[in-house]
Amino acid sequence: MIPKKIISTFLIFSLSVNAFSQTDKNWQNKIDSIIQIKEPVNFNGVVLINKNSKTVYSKAFGFSDIENKTPLKINDQFEIMSNTKQITSVLVLKEVEKGKIDLQTPIKKYLPELKQTWADSVTVHQLLNHTHGITDLEKPLAFKPGTDFKYGNLSNILLGKIIEKTSKKTYRQLATELFKQLKMNDTFCYSKNDRKDLVRGYINKENKFSKVENSMINEENLPADGVITTAKDLIIWNDQLHKGKILSPKSYQLMTSGSARSQHDVFGKEKMGYGYNIRIVEVNGIQYLGHTGLGDGFSSLNIYVPKADLHIIVLENQMNENSDLFYHTEKLIKDIVFESELVKTSR
Repeated sequence: MIPKKIISTFLIFSLSVNAFSQTDKNWQNKIDSIIQIKEPVNFNGVVLINKNSKTVYSKAFGFSDIENKTPLKINDQFEIMSNTKQITSVLVLKEVEKGKIDLQTPIKKYLPELKQTWADSVTVHQLLNHTHGITDLEKPLAFKPGTDFKYGNLSNILLGKIIEKTSKKTYRQLATELFKQLKMNDTFCYSKNDRKDLVRGYINKENKFSKVENSMINEENLPADGVITTAKDLIIWNDQLHKGKILSPKSYQLMTSGSARSQHDVFGKEKMGYGYNIRIVEVNGIQYLGHTGLGDGFSSLNIYVPKADLHIIVLENQMNENSDLFYHTEKLIKDIVFESELVKTSR
């Protein structure tokens, strides 16, 4: 005869599992509903959620080529725009680890061709966390370096030039070597020659889509927004980066420390920590890291919750013309996941 205590424990365990499974089904159903709603935004993209190295949600919805009604696939390749900047930060820090770059050194040392007086005061560190004050190479600084935050692409373009000088390689070569090392086999830097086989980008105006014919990406701004990848490869990226397989502990700590503060609607209304091209956020006692990307008819969201070993990847090949609707579906998906047992059980 099985003791009553064991039977009781088994029943409690079974009820817990059933409750968890039901909750799982609820959050999955909520996301299914969100991505099928047509107003105010018609979602067109892929969603991949991974927990403890297992895919718990995977869905492609819409079209890679809207005119020809070509269905999206979960492994389609998207422009990730500013999520590229994390990769640039890693490439800079790898040069730091080799002793070729000093984060606190003014950028004039690495880019002697810069004639602006501010090149003698802005540091590599300030380029990485957007506290440099540079708005235009031909204009004075918007503020004293280190005193404020102003996000933009120019700092990462300069970072790309710095690592090219110190490594004697092009940004494309450095990034390609890194992707190969990490086995991110579907990830590469943008090239006009490869564009015809990729997902098309669209501008969404009141749920009417117009194709982006000419990419804003060129060789110079690859470090700011030039990487093409898949949702699956972004899981690999997060795993390798946040589990200590790319950078030294010291470098990773520098990258993910909130050395600046800024606000972003996707991550909340309050100012939060900003590291080296990555946001560090805490909600209800749960810390997570992430970033967004927008442009060229694409939107991207990449979030990682260390304590839950949870990845949330949303890639869209549409960009809303109405700025009030930027990342509309991404925010809803993030909120659903953060209210689910995927995160709550980690508290």
